[in-house]
Parts: sequence; structure tokens; C-alpha cells
Amino acid sequence: MRHLQTPADEELLQAVAQGDRRALDQLYLAYHRRLARFLTRVTPRYESAEEIINDTFMVVWQRAADFRGASRVSTWIIGIAYRIALKSLRGTDGMLRAVRSDDLPEPSVEPGAAAELQDWIAHGLRHLPVDQRLTIQLAYQMGHSMEEIAEITGCPVGTVKARMFHAREKLRLYLPALGGYAGDAGHPQHTRKS
Repeated sequence: MRHLQTPADEELLQAVAQGDRRALDQLYLAYHRRLARFLTRVTPRYESAEEIINDTFMVVWQRAADFRGASRVSTWIIGIAYRIALKSLRGTDGMLRAVRSDDLPEPSVEPGAAAELQDWIAHGLRHLPVDQRLTIQLAYQMGHSMEEIAEITGCPVGTVKARMFHAREKLRLYLPALGGYAGDAGHPQHTRKS
């Protein structure tokens, strides 16, 4: 569900720009849960997500005066978190590191249908390249439009659309394999509609 900007977001950010630590605390509390949901899907360790959130709000504290209102405050903050998350996933040689399969959560022993589906989808998302996974999560989990995702990620809308296309294609092929349908070409999930 999309978090709509309120006048309070801009007012809080303006107060942060003037050095008001209480305003920073209020912004932190307003965005922490949302950022944590997003980031725990990017990094397998909750501690890493917390570190990224703290780094994000350090940047918000330092750069609040640079906000010009060209986007929503939420888009600006999520964009900062996105860039910090990408940096944290890069090794010292600048290459993105894939999440190891042993970092993935174990499926529930007796999951209900919804919990099993969530485990299945989370597992599939973990196999996507980071930029595609983040794009999918920004769109479907956080409800951002293609234009907002382009602004958050700092890339053209066409790149966002390409990432979405490739991510969906990989998930379309990968998720049936997780469900045990990889060898059944006649299975409805493998039938391509023209």
C-alpha cells in the first residue's frame, strides 16, 4: 500500500534541515517499518537492514536542506535507502553479490496455503538480480509507479520497464520449477499465451 505524503512530511523535513532532532525522530518512526519491510527482502539479515535504515537517516539529517520538493518526501527517502542498499550489497570490487541459498528462510513445516505461497515467492525473488528484485518490490510491495521507481533508482523509465519485464520473465520460468512443474511442459503454467 502506498504511503501518501502529508504536509507533515515536508514540514518535518524542513524542521530537520534546521537542525530539529525531534523532527528527525518523527520521520524515522514514520518510515522505519516501511523501510524495514522493503530492506529485509533485499538483505537476508535484519541487522543489515537496520544498519541501512540508520545510514539512510544519517543522510536525511545531513542533506535535508538539499530537498527541493521535486518529488515526494517518501520517494526521496526511499531513494536514499535504495542507493545505500545497493552499495551495501556490492563487494570491494564493486560487483553485486548474490544472496546465498543457505541465507534463504526455510519453508514452514506445516504452512498454510498463503504462508507457503509467500515462502515460494520470496525464494523466487531471491534468485533475481538485485536491481530487478528491488524494482519488483518497489512496484508490488510498496505500490510505486514506474515513474516513481525511476526517480527512486535514478534511472530512466525505460530501464525500469525493462527490469520489470526481465524480472517477470525469470519469475514466470523459475517459480513453476520451484513448484515441481519444471518437467511438465503441458502444465498450464508453462503454456504461453500469444
